[in-house]
Amino acid sequence: AAGFEGETKMEMYKQLPPDTYPKTLLIDHTFSDEKLLSLLTSSTIKFPIAVKPDAGMMGFMFRTLHSNEELLNYHHKMPCAYLIQEFINLPLEVSVFYYRFPDSSSGTITGFIKKEFLQVEGDGVSKLRQLIENYPRANFRQHEMLAKHHEKLHIILKAGEKYILSHALNLSRGGKLVSLEQEKDDKLLALFDKISLYTKHFYYGRYDIKCASTDLLKNGEQFSILEYNGCGAEPHHIYGNHFTLLQAWSIVLKHWKVLFKISIINHRKGYTYWPYQKGKNYLKDAKVHFKVLKKLDLETQV
Repeated sequence: AAGFEGETKMEMYKQLPPDTYPKTLLIDHTFSDEKLLSLLTSSTIKFPIAVKPDAGMMGFMFRTLHSNEELLNYHHKMPCAYLIQEFINLPLEVSVFYYRFPDSSSGTITGFIKKEFLQVEGDGVSKLRQLIENYPRANFRQHEMLAKHHEKLHIILKAGEKYILSHALNLSRGGKLVSLEQEKDDKLLALFDKISLYTKHFYYGRYDIKCASTDLLKNGEQFSILEYNGCGAEPHHIYGNHFTLLQAWSIVLKHWKVLFKISIINHRKGYTYWPYQKGKNYLKDAKVHFKVLKKLDLETQV
């Protein structure tokens, strides 16, 4: 289904050029503690590490871990395969929405945005609970944030000290999206043409990337692709450019039209469509899986 929903992240990484994404281990949740720690020790991945479900969405169960104890705690809770990745310590996270028609050697970048954490800033007086309750961006996530950080709600942050409420920069997890429309240029397009042509099968989707700066990204330097989202990817730039609702709908519909055209071309090349029942069952299973992850994410403090 071309990454519509429920696809695994390892599927996507295997289609990207080597060294463009974080060093990654695929972990079966049934592995013994000894096997898990042995795999990590024999790899070149060191703490802190990033962990997330192999088939995930909306940042559910994404965590940054700092010790074997935290890793084992996470491992014991996970009901499915997950990834251990090197922590990419680069200051900027961006998203690039790209498409290319199968018969073309160059594509189009429709969206370029940067992401900012959901975080509060201390004043030297207020407790963390008060900062969360008084922060407008956390209004619709107060129950989740108070539950996740309940052990630290009593602490008082120093004036100017920042506290990250969610390390997942997804919009649905409280991340803020800021337009980089003015930064789109031929150098950026050339880079993503090269990446997308690596396996000749990436035609449509959103790259989520950490980088040192937009200029270095355009030069193909100091960046790492955290995830690639296929045909289910949302064009995030509808949120960061002050569009009206009608304008946002129009942009989404234009992207669906592009996706439709790409599908028609690929079908003519011999790629078969999924039968309706297969697609329905696949989406049903994915929905159940994500419901479990969502509940677990709320309950897990690690």
